[in-house]
Amino acid sequence: MFLVNRLYGTQASLGLRQEEAKISLLGLDNAGKTTLLRMLKHERLVLPLPTQFPTSEGLRIGKTKFKAFDLGGSQIARRVWPDYYAKADAVVYVVDACDKERFEESKRELDALLSDEALAKVPFLVLGNKIDIPHAASEDELRYHLGLTDFTTGKGKVDLGDQTVRPLEVFMCSVVRKMGYGEGFEWMSQYIK
Repeated sequence: MFLVNRLYGTQASLGLRQEEAKISLLGLDNAGKTTLLRMLKHERLVLPLPTQFPTSEGLRIGKTKFKAFDLGGSQIARRVWPDYYAKADAVVYVVDACDKERFEESKRELDALLSDEALAKVPFLVLGNKIDIPHAASEDELRYHLGLTDFTTGKGKVDLGDQTVRPLEVFMCSVVRKMGYGEGFEWMSQYIK
């Protein structure tokens, strides 16, 4: 998290950051969205109950304020996603890297989000969560099953002048072990203006 805080602080001091960014945390139920949100907010593991209703948390990372929306991942909750993500500055799509039986369902939801015109210019951070569990998918396996093998933009900087390119990248993480997601947020932060 130190690198993320330092990056945000540097960008804010240069006037490159907006005052409050809106982030939508999306993904199937039990992927780890709420656990991630609680970890970002409290910097400790707080095991939540399944999300029943959309919730939001104000976060401060460095000098930047975020409003993060955890919209739940059940089939019923997914129906309200468009009401919230249309105004998002970025989308964090969380996938349970251990739940291989649901990769196809997760791919369908991700494909629908990526094809939505309201999100056409929004950066997407895909987090393959739960890599601390031995049978978790590898990054290559997750990319393959989500259909992202040839569609991610790389972990470097994407030229936003090219209107045909939307920042999209996969980072593997373990929210409960506090690893991997900091690098993902650092990557994503360069596209939130």
